Amino acid sequence: MKPTIGLTRCSRLDDYVSSVEQAGGRARVLEVSESPRTLLEELDGVLLTGGGDIDPVLYGEERHPAVEDAEPGRDEFEIDLARRAMAADIPLLAICRGAQVLNVAAGGTLVQDIPSTVASTLSHSIVEPKSAEAHAIQVAPGSRLERALGALVDGSHSCRVNSRHHQSVGRVGSGLVPSATAPDGVVEAIENPHGEFCVGVQWHPENFWRTGEFAPLFDTFVSAARERLSVRTARD
Repeated sequence: MKPTIGLTRCSRLDDYVSSVEQAGGRARVLEVSESPRTLLEELDGVLLTGGGDIDPVLYGEERHPAVEDAEPGRDEFEIDLARRAMAADIPLLAICRGAQVLNVAAGGTLVQDIPSTVASTLSHSIVEPKSAEAHAIQVAPGSRLERALGALVDGSHSCRVNSRHHQSVGRVGSGLVPSATAPDGVVEAIENPHGEFCVGVQWHPENFWRTGEFAPLFDTFVSAARERLSVRTARD
């Protein structure tokens, strides 16, 4: 049986769906009108997708002029979904905005605008082509992320990624740890080092589904969801 992966709706869904399906999962697109509590009774994994910015009021900060809101209802729905998924130890992969949602859901904050806040010459916003490698990241040795990326991480614990974001993790949320950083110190990944699988990455691995560079990350995530399905099926 294929595990059902709930994907939060965004404006560029196709690559996310293809990445999940290629890894052996069944993609289900979620609507903000649905109940996170009810959804998590039916899902084997959750994928938080990219998109607009989270309202800073949700992490207790004043709004920076560069903030661009996401679609109505996304913030509240996705933060609730992420909190419940973490509490229930449901496999969770969070990408770009999704990583920021994960961090805020855990009580963390965000860097609202990297260009005006971080002293750096590194560009985090290489828009096209979507799968163009932008810069290297340093992956924490022994982290879940490093194990999931496998051979993509070289002997110096470095990996090259694409980049399309102007925000990033600020204060890391409770229960999470940084698992990758850019050369300028910007947090590029967070994870829960305990439990099944809970990883957030700031880049867009889904853009590589045709060439497969980041297939191991999706394979590991869907494998964790498949294990949850197997346990749930045996229990029922």
